[in-house]
Order: sequence, then structure tokens, then C-alpha cells
Amino acid sequence: MQTFSKNERLCSKILIDRLIETGKSFNHSPYRITWLPIPESTAPIKVVISVPKRSFKKAVDRNKLKRQTREIYRKEKQKVYDVLEKLPVGQEGKNIIVLIVYTAKSKIEFKELELKLKEALDRLSKQVVAK
Repeated sequence: MQTFSKNERLCSKILIDRLIETGKSFNHSPYRITWLPIPESTAPIKVVISVPKRSFKKAVDRNKLKRQTREIYRKEKQKVYDVLEKLPVGQEGKNIIVLIVYTAKSKIEFKELELKLKEALDRLSKQVVAK
């Protein structure tokens, strides 16, 4: 199940605003992960990935970092899916929305990005269960 289809992407401006205002977050350099449980969704996890224009003026650089982050997430998302499946039916947190923001001021090698996002997703899994 290594896909990242349209229904797994968070596109709703209303949900994104609610996520930013009331979501729980943590920093795991170079990423900031913000997440929020939602009652119902077409996918267990809906994700939006952001790279700030303030840090990377050229769209080419921002798009490359987003592409790399999406690819890493696509490969590693199964861990979080497995954790969500183990939660009891009806428990809040069975569906979550996630914002992944790249916060570093410079580009980082793909291998290091991969390691850091894996660690961040593990931490997210633990927080979802602990909630």
C-alpha cells in the first residue's frame, strides 16, 4: 500500500485552519508535525506538506523538498496506519489530519531527511496512542 492518492491529501482550507489553530504539535528537526484527530474521513490519515517561502525563495527548491518529503512519507506511512488500525473502533483519533512543515533554513541530504521523517512518524504514532 505504498501510494499517496488524492483522498489521502488534505485539501480543505477549513480543516487546515482548524488543524493549525487547535492541533497538537511537536518539533523533530527539520520537521514540525501538527496533528488533530477528526471524527470521520475518507482515509485514516490526511496529510498536507509545506515548505515556507520565507526559507526558500525559489519555487524549485520548495517543490523539490516537498517532493522528497512526500516520497518518504509514502514509503513510511504504513507504521502510522498500523497504529491507527489497532485503536478501538469509535475511539477518537481513529482518523487524523497531519501537517508536515519543513523548518530548516537549508537543504538537507535525502538520506538524513528520510531518517528524520521516520523518527517523526514514530513519535506521531506514540502520541496518537497515548492520547
